Amino acid sequence: MDPAATTAPIQTDCETESTSVWSWWPSWRPTSMSLLKTTESKILACIQNDLWARFVTLPNQDRIWTLTLTNKVVRKPATQAPKSPLVMVHGFGGGVGLWIRNLEPLSRSRSVYAFDLLGFGRSSRPPFPSDAAKAEEQFVDSIEQWRQSVGLENMILLGHSLGGYLATSYAIQYPSRVSHLILVDPWGFPERPQPQTQEGQGQGTEVVKRPSPPRWVKAIATVVSFFNPLAVIRAAGPWGPGLVNRFRPDFKRKFEDLFDDDTMTQYIYHCNAQTPSGEVGFRAMSESLGWAKRPMLQRVHLLPPSMPVTMLYGAQSWVDSSSGDRMVQIRSQAHTKVLLINNASHHVYADQPEEFNRVVENICNSVN
Repeated sequence: MDPAATTAPIQTDCETESTSVWSWWPSWRPTSMSLLKTTESKILACIQNDLWARFVTLPNQDRIWTLTLTNKVVRKPATQAPKSPLVMVHGFGGGVGLWIRNLEPLSRSRSVYAFDLLGFGRSSRPPFPSDAAKAEEQFVDSIEQWRQSVGLENMILLGHSLGGYLATSYAIQYPSRVSHLILVDPWGFPERPQPQTQEGQGQGTEVVKRPSPPRWVKAIATVVSFFNPLAVIRAAGPWGPGLVNRFRPDFKRKFEDLFDDDTMTQYIYHCNAQTPSGEVGFRAMSESLGWAKRPMLQRVHLLPPSMPVTMLYGAQSWVDSSSGDRMVQIRSQAHTKVLLINNASHHVYADQPEEFNRVVENICNSVN
């Protein structure tokens, strides 16, 4: 089906402020959906290609904030079959704005879709169950309902961090819809390691050390044990934006050639200072220190052997790429690759955008 010919349920770009228990805090927390919209609009103004930004309404009336990019310069012959679209799924606490270095380059030869996960960014923020499997199911169901509403028959599915976990779960449940699965520094794959005993130490086993998690990861891991992961940002009130700047100065550096102010850290703040929803689902799916309650490596054998999978890791990331090597072993006869991108940490797409875009474009071109 030609996505351009479908009529997805859409809503005009308008905001409805939350009426939750948090809504009496507006003067305490300097945020709103309108401020998020304004900050995001400044980010998206960098895009030159044709951009369609809208809410896609799901059957249950949840709304998914969606971007579609097409190249307005290159026009394909009418006889040429449309290329599989690339669908990009962000990670925990993120939103479509974080793909600003990637959306335009990757849409040169095919349509690119990016959406805010249910419960994150500008998408609806419904309640999530406390059960890990049910929370995961709610995320995955929303992705499938989004696909149906947009009218995509199949896609190249790319997910970063939490998005990689959910993209894999989606591909297991709806394999006919995924022509290639691209996992970027995916969260939630390994099992939580058991504490080593004294007898198990010092027996000559070679241990490859990865960089320890950065301060902000450890801070979130501490908080998540007691509250929703990003409660500290909301509880900080007017000091919240400064807190994000302090703990995530890397986001300003990653995009400093595009913005010479706090645009990106403001975007992160406004994405995560709203009513908690997606993070409630994430908390249900994770346990102490951010390990997944339902590790994905226990399920990757359910992916069809015919489905190509590429795993991209930042060589300096705190996410251990050995999960990718383990996935290659599990899918021994299947098309599975693990690639490391040098001089990149967890946010590979922003640390080394040119190399990331080149690798992803090559993967897409291998599909069609």
